[in-house]
Amino acid sequence: MERKIKRSPLRRLTAIIAIAGCGLVIVACGGSSSSSSASSAASSTSTSGAAASSSNALRIGIMSDCAGAFGAFYNADIGGAQAYFIAHDGAKASGPAPSSGITGGTIAGHPIKIVGYGCANDTAASALREVRRLVEADHANIVIGPLSGDESIAVANYSKTQPNLTFINGTAGAQDTTLKVQSPNFFRYNGDGAQWNAGVGDVAYRKLGWRHAVVIMDDYAFGWTSAAGFIADFCAAGGTVTRLYPPLGTTDYSSYIAQIPQKFDGLFSAVGGTGTLAFLKQYTQARGAFKKNTLAGNIFLGDPAILAAIHAADVGALVGQPTNEDTTSANAAAYMSALKQAYPAPTTSLPKPGTLVSLANSVFTVNYYDAAWALDKALTAVHGDLSNGQSALHAALAKTSLPDAPYGPITLDKNRQAIVTNYIAQVTNTGGKPGIHTIYSVPNVDEAFGGLFTATTPSPGRGQPTCVKHALAWQGKEQPASFH
Repeated sequence: MERKIKRSPLRRLTAIIAIAGCGLVIVACGGSSSSSSASSAASSTSTSGAAASSSNALRIGIMSDCAGAFGAFYNADIGGAQAYFIAHDGAKASGPAPSSGITGGTIAGHPIKIVGYGCANDTAASALREVRRLVEADHANIVIGPLSGDESIAVANYSKTQPNLTFINGTAGAQDTTLKVQSPNFFRYNGDGAQWNAGVGDVAYRKLGWRHAVVIMDDYAFGWTSAAGFIADFCAAGGTVTRLYPPLGTTDYSSYIAQIPQKFDGLFSAVGGTGTLAFLKQYTQARGAFKKNTLAGNIFLGDPAILAAIHAADVGALVGQPTNEDTTSANAAAYMSALKQAYPAPTTSLPKPGTLVSLANSVFTVNYYDAAWALDKALTAVHGDLSNGQSALHAALAKTSLPDAPYGPITLDKNRQAIVTNYIAQVTNTGGKPGIHTIYSVPNVDEAFGGLFTATTPSPGRGQPTCVKHALAWQGKEQPASFH
C-alpha cells in the first residue's frame, strides 16, 4: 500500500544557496557565472604541446556541470579523470584547478589531448549542446561524461548517432541510460542510483524497525532512480511508502516539509546537489533535529562536501553509497595517493575542504577516475587502435573490468553497465569531525536489482516502481564490514 501526496506545480527557481564559503553553489567556484561563457573557456582549455597535436592523438572531451545544482563538482569531475592520466600516463597538471588543463601524457604510445570540457547545467538540453560542441566542433573522438541523470539519457541517445566514437559515462546514475537506451558505444563503469541503495531499505526495515517511510526525491531521472532503489528494497521487505517530488534545484522546501507527517518511522532523502543542504537545514529549522534512526538517504548524505558544509543535520543517518571512506584497502590507498600526486594543493575551484583527495569518497571524483582507468586499460589492450569506427576499442571496453577499483571490483553486464558493490554506512561525529562508518556491504549488485528492473519494466518515475513485497538475494544477508 502507498499514500500518495500531490506534488506542487513545477516551477523554475532562480535563487542559489551558498554554503560554507565556496562550499556547494550552483555555479562552480573559480569559474564563469554562466554556462555559455564557461563553455567558451572550456573549449579553449586543452592539452598543449607539439606531441598533443600529433595526428595519432587521443582527442578526449570531458563533460561535467559548471552550473545548476551540481556546478560545485565541476572540477572534482575533471580532476578525477585527469588525476588518472597524471598518475599513470605521464600527464602534468597545468594549474591547481583541474579545468586549467593538462599537458603531456600518452596511452599506448598515443598522445593524450584534452580538446575541451563540457559545461552543462544538469539539463538534457545543455548536455546535448555541450557534447555536440565537443564532438562536432572540437572533434573529440572519445567523451568522458556526463555528470547528471537527464543528461546521461540524452548523451547515450546522441551516442547512437555517432557510432564511430566512444562515450564513457562520468558519474550520472539514471537507470534508463543503459537499461533502456542500450547504446553499443556508451559504457558506464559506475552503478546507477538504484544500485547505490541496495540493502538500505532492507536494513531500515529489519534493523531500524521502519514500517512506513516518507521518500522525498528530486523530480528528475536520477532522483527517481535513486529513490527507486530504496523503495524497491524497502517494499520488498514488507514496508510501505509515501512519495514527495520537489523539482531539482528547489530552494524553498517549506511546502514539501509541510506534507511530511508529524510522526513517521523514517524518512529517506534522494534530494541532491544544493538541494540536500537546503532541505536538511529547512527541515531542522521547522521540525528540529531528526530523531535517532529516522533519517536515511542516498549518496549525497555521505558526500564529503555535504558533510563539511552541514554535518550536524545528518549525524546518525543511514546512507547508501558505492564508496567507503573508512576502508583500509590498498586499492583505495593507491587511488588517494594518485589524487594527492595529481593535485596536491588546496584550491577554491573545489568544494571545501578544498583538495581533491578530501573528495576521494565522492562519486563525482572516483567515478570519473574509474572511467579514465577503464579507457586507459582498453586502449592499452588494443594498442591505441581507433580504426574501423573504433570497433576494437568498443569490443575491449565491453570486456574491461576493474578488479582493483578503489572501492570494490567493477565488471560490465551485457548492456555495458557496471556491476558493483554497494555499501551501507552511518554518518558519524568524532571530536566534531564529520565522517562515515561503513556497516554493511552488498556485493555484485547489478542493474536488474534482483529481477525487479528490466528493459521492459516501467522506468523509475512518479509512482514507479510500485511498492511490492519481493524476495531479494541480499535480504537479511548484507555482509558486515570487515575492515574496522
